[in-house]
Amino acid sequence: MPDTQSLVNEFVLKLKRRKVEGSQATAKQTAELLRSVISQQRVPPHTNQAGVLIDAIKAVGEQLIAANPVELAVGNVVRRVLHIIREEDLSLATTAIGGLGLSAGSDDEDNVEQDDHPGLSAAAVAAASRFTLRAPSLHTLLEGIPDPTAVHHTSSSGGDSEGKSKSADKSLRIRKLKHDVIEAVNQLLQEIDTCHELIAEQAVEHIHQNEVILTLGRSRTVMEFLCAAKEKKRSFRVFVAEGAPRYQGHILAKELVARGLQTTVITDSAVFAMISRVNMVIVGAHAIMANGGVIAPVGLNMVALAAQRHAVPFVVVAGSHKLCPLGGHNPSYMYRLIADYYSADDFVVARKSAAE
Repeated sequence: MPDTQSLVNEFVLKLKRRKVEGSQATAKQTAELLRSVISQQRVPPHTNQAGVLIDAIKAVGEQLIAANPVELAVGNVVRRVLHIIREEDLSLATTAIGGLGLSAGSDDEDNVEQDDHPGLSAAAVAAASRFTLRAPSLHTLLEGIPDPTAVHHTSSSGGDSEGKSKSADKSLRIRKLKHDVIEAVNQLLQEIDTCHELIAEQAVEHIHQNEVILTLGRSRTVMEFLCAAKEKKRSFRVFVAEGAPRYQGHILAKELVARGLQTTVITDSAVFAMISRVNMVIVGAHAIMANGGVIAPVGLNMVALAAQRHAVPFVVVAGSHKLCPLGGHNPSYMYRLIADYYSADDFVVARKSAAE
């Protein structure tokens, strides 16, 4: 099996040379690489397991993001994996503390927790204690983010058998955390793989009989979305703006015609003239930012302004790996989505310096 650094260097080179095309392929390969990093990462005893994994992911993430800053899917996946590590660490801490049967009035709660669970981060243990003593809420989830700062612990063994037992427990907890994190990353990979199908399942809720749909350029998500509605016996017409200067709309139009959809290609300059006949605009995006804005192909701003002028519904379809936590103030609906997928400590992917 190749070592981790060679895999990282190979993928960094691909990103720099733009050898990986498309956000989905980039997100998938990034997640697979980070899964390998976690799998091969050694966690020394008497250390904060989550902190070691977080530092390793951040070290790799910095290199990947710097290799191609324009491809936001790389940073999104790195932050998702960091969030997964924090959540699994918190889950293990909650389970461990719940097993101790701690009470709210315990004065030496912190000492007991850290002595019994040296491999868990202090912040995770504290958050888990609070979690077991009150009903979960959004505020609880946000303040329960573990700190990646390593926590070193020295314990005195009452005997050889007790020391061996504790050592075995630590080893088991390390394997348990890595196993749970890898399983969660596998679920993330499955989510990325099936994002088009999952989005397409909602097509019949948005596209109705005899409607006129407008799109611009080429997006596989949009194509699957429209074809899913066609398969549900929806009859509608599609106008495709050609999307200069790359003219990807011509490719999308051919794909839609091959799937049996009524499709007409129009020039970008004809969008404003056609928009009054359109029932809905459906487009893809390169990224969806935290403020609700989108990074999309050239010409989409013109389409959005035309749709706004004529009060035409404007729908953006994109996988969750395109949701970026950067980009300014979050509207309430975006805030909830971002809180589900990312931790605030990971918005800037950078390792803490030794001075900190």
